[in-house]
Amino acid sequence: MKPEARIAQLLMASVFLVMGGYRLWQAMHGAPIANGTMVFSAIEFVIGLALASGWRLRMVALLAAALLVVDAVMSHPFWKFGGAEQAAQLLHFMKNVGFVGGLLLLSSMATGGRRR
Repeated sequence: MKPEARIAQLLMASVFLVMGGYRLWQAMHGAPIANGTMVFSAIEFVIGLALASGWRLRMVALLAAALLVVDAVMSHPFWKFGGAEQAAQLLHFMKNVGFVGGLLLLSSMATGGRRR
């Protein structure tokens, strides 16, 4: 993999690691977090580790892309809002959509073989 693709891989992994890890850290320090959010955060963190390490990169990148599509639809329903709130939700929705594009590119670059 080209160096710039590896950097992109690590940057994409960092989003999952930081956001999943941050919510888990908050829960460990007493922040009230729903069980569903805890499970989602743990999955997010594991996906980040798998992306960073390159483990089954194609499958993990596709799984992460699917997760982000679901998250975009469930967490950022811009169509339900108006005004400034709609603009904010649309921004987050499109951020997820753009990130999905990056994950699809990453999955297409994965060799499919064993990582050396």
